[in-house]
Amino acid sequence: MARLSKLTNEELAVQTLNFCRHVAGPYEITAMCICGATAHGFSDAKTTVEVLLVIRDFQPRLMNYVKVLDKRSVIVFAVDKWVFERDVDQGFLGEALAEKTVFPYIAIINEGYFRLQEVKAKKRIVLELLENLMLDFPELSYEIHIKPEYFMYETMLSRVRVFPPMIYGLLNLMRKDVKKRNVELIMRGYLEALRELEKESAITFSNGYVRISKRLVDEDKSRKTRFVSFLKTAQRSLFTSLLGVFPKALNLISQDRDIFLRFQKSTEENSKLFQQLEDPKKYLYVPTASGLVPLSNRMNIEVFARKVLSASESADINVEEIGGVLNDVYLLRAHVNNEEKKVVVKKFKDWSSFKWFPLALWTFGTRTFAVLGRSRMEREYAINQLLYRKGFAVPKILHISHDERLIFLEYVEGENLAGVIKRIMNSKTGEDLERELRLIGGVGEKIAELHALGIALGDSKPENIIVGKNGEIHMLDFEQATRNGDKVWDIAEFLYYAGHYVPPLAGTHSAELVAKVFIDSYLEAGGDAKIVREASNPKYTKVFSIFTLPLVILAISNICRKADKAKE
Repeated sequence: MARLSKLTNEELAVQTLNFCRHVAGPYEITAMCICGATAHGFSDAKTTVEVLLVIRDFQPRLMNYVKVLDKRSVIVFAVDKWVFERDVDQGFLGEALAEKTVFPYIAIINEGYFRLQEVKAKKRIVLELLENLMLDFPELSYEIHIKPEYFMYETMLSRVRVFPPMIYGLLNLMRKDVKKRNVELIMRGYLEALRELEKESAITFSNGYVRISKRLVDEDKSRKTRFVSFLKTAQRSLFTSLLGVFPKALNLISQDRDIFLRFQKSTEENSKLFQQLEDPKKYLYVPTASGLVPLSNRMNIEVFARKVLSASESADINVEEIGGVLNDVYLLRAHVNNEEKKVVVKKFKDWSSFKWFPLALWTFGTRTFAVLGRSRMEREYAINQLLYRKGFAVPKILHISHDERLIFLEYVEGENLAGVIKRIMNSKTGEDLERELRLIGGVGEKIAELHALGIALGDSKPENIIVGKNGEIHMLDFEQATRNGDKVWDIAEFLYYAGHYVPPLAGTHSAELVAKVFIDSYLEAGGDAKIVREASNPKYTKVFSIFTLPLVILAISNICRKADKAKE
């Protein structure tokens, strides 16, 4: 009674409790709480008092009661205990009632019960949001650092998407005078849910950030969950409307009539209201060489040069296009303190039908490629980060602007491997030839090490490999790379693509040298001979017959076919 009195006047408190006992009748009241605007810290004579009443063995199972008590409107959501707990555990009613514990509430009867149900609901919500992240960012999800507040703000935004007029209540919830209190109340349950998920190895904590466990990401990739997620959203929308909107119809006629009608009329005003909600992506980060970067970041090339490279307004900044037909790649040169800084910038646009069709036709039946810009950007970032952590020589990622689809990479000084192969194809004998063949062997070793990690490059042509000044092999371009992808393609593309540098009338000797050195080094480093032999399959050789001489393809495929059978 005392706790209810703090929110209302004494007479209203007594009348509300008596009314709830009347609603319960002969059935036992399990728990009761104040929810909605009153519990959120917004209370005046016009504000409707919302009450969640959980009753054991309640018949009927679910009812809404609207009553005027002491000149205040009171809505009682009366629900059977079993039904309420199913809604908490499984979203049985689209979370229409479980949601009452997701946002601030004030327990009147049995606070311990509501705390337990709150944590259960938020634990399930966190898992659903993690599932959505893994669906939306299949590669980035291995790397994403999540601030715990993300789950609160994403829950708010998802509810507004389901029922847009809810925006007004949520903006009131986040008013400056009550925001700190409400955030603390909401986050209490999320933090407890996250601690439970950590014990279950679904997540880990890293310097205050939540990381999705590799086990959870791998399991999610093996499931088809998008349709299930859509059904949950549709279910939530239906029950929120049925159980939340209809009982408040009278309320909207009075206290919310003006803003509801305004919401119906002004699309522009609604858009501005939505922008006042906190962007959940501000709480999603990915690591770069310059620190954690939020996914909400919108830094363009010029801003990067000024801010990250510390280039002054008067500094000379040049952007030079160095990409091919399918890629937008730029070399950024900025002069800072009399020193030239070079950065490679990749812009990940969606491949148009005009660009994509020849490639699809060329690889039809053998290889499929990621086409969407966002997917390719995620792969570039995620595989690069994985290999960097494993000690591979890859360009450092300096910055990422997810919304702009830009990745800023360290510029690697050195020679493209294509130049090395060209010299081999035009050489006879000598020390230079031996040194350059050793480089080819080094590439074979690196690809074997990549395959041992379960990584398939997807685009392993020599142009994507740089030989540094110290002879170190640098791997580039991971936008087609995948975990557990087609490793045979990596072998086939490197060898047959290298073969197209054989001059006409030069014979196949040089191409055979390259293939033998590469394959021997690949196998010695732990590569699978079966993968090499499969590269001789016509499924792969046909793809490269467009630009590699048939005699060269035949010679290379014969070497692949004879790969050491002992290394199964």
